[in-house]
Amino acid sequence: MQFAYVAMKGAERVTGTAEAADRFALSRALKADGLTVISAEEAKSGSSRNWFAWLNSKFSTLSMKERIFFANNMAEMLEAGLPLSRALKVSGRQTKNPKMRAIVEGLRTDVDQGGSFAGALNKYPALFPETSNAMIEAGERSGRIPESLRLIGTQMMKTYKLRKRVKGAMIYPAIIIGAMILIAVLMMIYVVPTLASTFEELGAELPATTKLIIFASDLLMNHYIGLIIGIITVVVAFWYSGKVPPIKRFYAWLVLHMPVFGGISKKANSALTARTLSSLLLSGVDIVQALEITKKVVGNVYFRDIIAEASVEMPKGKSLSSIFSRPDVEKIYPPFMAEMITVGEETGKLPEMLTKLAVFYEGEVDAVVKDLSTIIEPFIMLLVGLGVGFFALSMIQPIYQVGNSI
Repeated sequence: MQFAYVAMKGAERVTGTAEAADRFALSRALKADGLTVISAEEAKSGSSRNWFAWLNSKFSTLSMKERIFFANNMAEMLEAGLPLSRALKVSGRQTKNPKMRAIVEGLRTDVDQGGSFAGALNKYPALFPETSNAMIEAGERSGRIPESLRLIGTQMMKTYKLRKRVKGAMIYPAIIIGAMILIAVLMMIYVVPTLASTFEELGAELPATTKLIIFASDLLMNHYIGLIIGIITVVVAFWYSGKVPPIKRFYAWLVLHMPVFGGISKKANSALTARTLSSLLLSGVDIVQALEITKKVVGNVYFRDIIAEASVEMPKGKSLSSIFSRPDVEKIYPPFMAEMITVGEETGKLPEMLTKLAVFYEGEVDAVVKDLSTIIEPFIMLLVGLGVGFFALSMIQPIYQVGNSI
């Protein structure tokens, strides 16, 4: 809640507002700044300023860059010897995002009241995922919170860079496809109706493809509301069908067997598995718990099934390499993954081998993504050619038929 306070700093009178769980938390927070609270009243919630502040804190979003900065900045301050509460206070002052400021203030309040840092983070899933919170928890147990935060920042930075590259590579295809759709809509609205009326006057026998285009034009011009509703229905149905286990499994299978994208998916999921496992193990999380957490991070259900099986079989005495080296598993995870895990288990350096695996596959994905627009370009050109050819033949064929009948 928001408090308006009056405090003394030496002989100087200070007034201001601050967020705190209660008056006691406010007094402790201000005392850490050298202020002695004289009075503190809860700010009126009806004021427009507080209403807008609340609205900003609720509906503003946290960017990946802000979260990376928070993790790295906290790691730096803790490594420099600042207490956790003080480091959180400095982080709260540095951010201009109301949502981030509110989260950091909440974290600081929980820590000041004796709660653990990981426990406080679990209340704010918008800041860090479960993987990161588990690393913080392990870091608290081992006294290595700065190292855990550093690993979190590194992992998030790699994810951020990969997403940025993918988005950059998809800009060109998106522009081409968008232009195609726009041109097709304009043709359907302005060109096809004129040609359709001409064909009708000439009494030409229309082929099925021409009838299909004329039907689409009529639908776009005269039944556009129904068309919009239909498109929205299909999109929503497609989205929610992905939550049905059999259909979700089918989509996952489809992605794995797509040209180009199937290979990217395998390498990306392998990199994510290796990076997450290595980060958790280096933070002190035991292998079974690390597998349980990694299972929730990996998106594709086929990869998730393998990790879930490993988390069940390892407590029974099976090694991780024996699971990943099975022929059915090597159809999902590349064989190189099993080989590196075997080396890691035999040498007692599994986290280090997993880190090397992550770096290798991240490099592979980066290389493919950099050339993604070049790889997709022939397919786009083929799609454009097929679309133009289909339209041209459908519209020109009735004209030839009329010409031959004269």
